[in-house]
Amino acid sequence: MKSKRYKKLPEKTNELPSAKIDSVLSLIKSNCTTKFDESVDLNFRINNKQKKNEVNLRTVVNLPGGTGKSIKVAVVCEESKIDDANNANADVVGGDDLVEKIKNGELNFEKLICTPSMMIKLSKLGKVLGPKGLMPNPKLGTVTNDISKAVKEAKAGQVEIRNDKDGNIGLSIGKKSFEDDKLIRNYLAVIDALEKEKSNLTIKGDLVKQVFITSSMGVSYKLKLEKSF
Repeated sequence: MKSKRYKKLPEKTNELPSAKIDSVLSLIKSNCTTKFDESVDLNFRINNKQKKNEVNLRTVVNLPGGTGKSIKVAVVCEESKIDDANNANADVVGGDDLVEKIKNGELNFEKLICTPSMMIKLSKLGKVLGPKGLMPNPKLGTVTNDISKAVKEAKAGQVEIRNDKDGNIGLSIGKKSFEDDKLIRNYLAVIDALEKEKSNLTIKGDLVKQVFITSSMGVSYKLKLEKSF
């Protein structure tokens, strides 16, 4: 059942003509009528149904304006790199002891980074980490010897771009409280990341079919893509 608050929001906004993000943000913010600082979210519908194979897109993007969220980062590394992790403000740091805790189901973090040599031990914990989307991945920059850089990027505003089986990609580009310029820069960073990913994929036609923008508890609007990719 829709709440009284939701019933006061504009109706059928996703049926309106597509518009540029700079003209839509004021509408998105005016629909943020809850008491908390709502997220501004994107939903991409990609052309993932190909004749030969489905498109499985997975990458990360560093949002220049940040996300407005505090991410708890864990690092599994050798003793020689523990100081690097701590100096980069990792929240949980350890070696074999942390691997054992993870094995026992202690997942008190939102992103896991490890060094290549420790990945051998973590790879055996796929049943624990996989379902949570926490398994480190070299492509995502979470298996690396540069622990300091990986932790700082994760905390500064790095988000994952990943499509589901139906070809949807959902992610946040910030908060209602962000200035429009910051949200627009984050949006363009996502667009650039998707454009680069298309060059690595075998795909017929455009990668992105549609993109919608909304707030956590608001209604969606269709965005006009500035370029085809």
